Amino acid sequence: METLIANLSTGFGAVLALEPLTILGMSFNLPMNLAYCFIGAVIGTLIGVLPGLGPVATIAMLLPATYALPPLGVLIMLSGIYYGAHYGGSTTAIIVNLPGETSSVVTCIDGYQMARRGRAGVALSTAAIGSFVAGCAGTLLLAAFAVPLAEVAFKFGPAEYFSLMVLGLIGAVVLASGSLIKAIAMIVLGLLGGIIGTDVNTGVSRYAFDIPELADGIGFVAVAMGVFGFAEVMTNLEQKEHREVFTNKVTSMFPSKDDFKRMFAPIVRGTILGSVLGILPGGGAALASFGAYSLEKKVSKNSAEFGKGAIEGVAGPESANNAAAQTSFIPLLTLGIPPNAVMALMVGAMTIHNIQPGPQVMTSNPQLFWGLIASMWIGNLMLVILNLPLIGMWVQLLKVPYRMLYPAILMFCCIGVFSVNNNSFDVLITVLFGVLGIMFIKFASEPAPLLLGFILGPMMEENLRRAMLLSRGDPTVFFTRPLSLTMLIMAAALLAIIALPQIAKRREETFVEE
Repeated sequence: METLIANLSTGFGAVLALEPLTILGMSFNLPMNLAYCFIGAVIGTLIGVLPGLGPVATIAMLLPATYALPPLGVLIMLSGIYYGAHYGGSTTAIIVNLPGETSSVVTCIDGYQMARRGRAGVALSTAAIGSFVAGCAGTLLLAAFAVPLAEVAFKFGPAEYFSLMVLGLIGAVVLASGSLIKAIAMIVLGLLGGIIGTDVNTGVSRYAFDIPELADGIGFVAVAMGVFGFAEVMTNLEQKEHREVFTNKVTSMFPSKDDFKRMFAPIVRGTILGSVLGILPGGGAALASFGAYSLEKKVSKNSAEFGKGAIEGVAGPESANNAAAQTSFIPLLTLGIPPNAVMALMVGAMTIHNIQPGPQVMTSNPQLFWGLIASMWIGNLMLVILNLPLIGMWVQLLKVPYRMLYPAILMFCCIGVFSVNNNSFDVLITVLFGVLGIMFIKFASEPAPLLLGFILGPMMEENLRRAMLLSRGDPTVFFTRPLSLTMLIMAAALLAIIALPQIAKRREETFVEE
């Protein structure tokens, strides 16, 4: 404990250190690292609110500008952008049913319904509080258990990752609302959509139909904007009674005592789940938010409210994705392994400044290592201070007439999708998935399993191939490795349980199709 306190003191000292700055010939001593933390938090919130942009594109654009900045300041700012985007992504998900970030897709399901019922302020407050608690807890885990937790992640090979994703997909099918057949169909459709493009191993084009733009596959942003943004707008325009964003008068702006009771356990569960999944390469915030939502739907006493505005459906996923955002730094800082695209860009930023990511950073450059961890606490505090006062402003967007709001939503969707690859074909793909999204709504099919399949499809295929290559084509590798076997047994148990007549009947009573 004394060592941990000493290390954190070193980190806070590095973040709060005064540095000379010359402005118009006048010299000032300012806490520049604190300023970089604030800049990162603000930029992250903004790009989280804007659909389609995301932290990957933003950090990639900012990398060339980081040459002239000090290494610690660069990492503090870029990490602030990353976890700040997870805060901001929930805002548009709740207000207008647009996931600003991949991990905010699940927040749309209940957060938007809360907004329609006049509880947008409560939903936004829940997201901010859950994110703050989970972010602080995730940072504490990063500080205290970085090395042992990284050792657990290091035991995961391709076979374990494949089995984990199989378990995740089966969990999504079992716990999806509505018909099991429809949920399976959505998963399969997502898996098929995820493998469109060029096979990286053989160079063979798959499902591209000789269309050059499909050679690199379909972007997740286009799919998410289509099935959530475009489809929701068109469906609301079709139904006159749903044209307004919300149907009830805005009541309270902050959670009540009963709301706090209901959100407490989901925040704890989401924080724990997100902290674990954030460590695993390929897991990250998106998988954590999907997993947390499935877990809450299973264990909550108010499971019948899910999909209709359950506060647990906001608290759990938002806590999970922010905890995962913090703990995803563990494999980067302790093993030098980037668990996701943003962490890969962070490796690039460290390389630019001649810093080799890995265990040696902790010993050779302790101020950098512990300074980055300390900045996350400060950054999370800045984010909650920034976001809570803005709740009133975001709620005012609900009062904008639909004839002005919906065209603006469609415009921002198109701009966001286009800006990812500067390709107008992506906008056409978004429109196509918007049409599919309308069909999903008509047939009462939940789109979240499709998006999960879309995310996990390429990763499942990659890990399946790696496992088979390492085992020289022996499929028993998935059953001879203890962790892999355990997860496959859990997946089989889920299928067996849901096949029981009593469970199936209770599920039908719980998840009533709208």
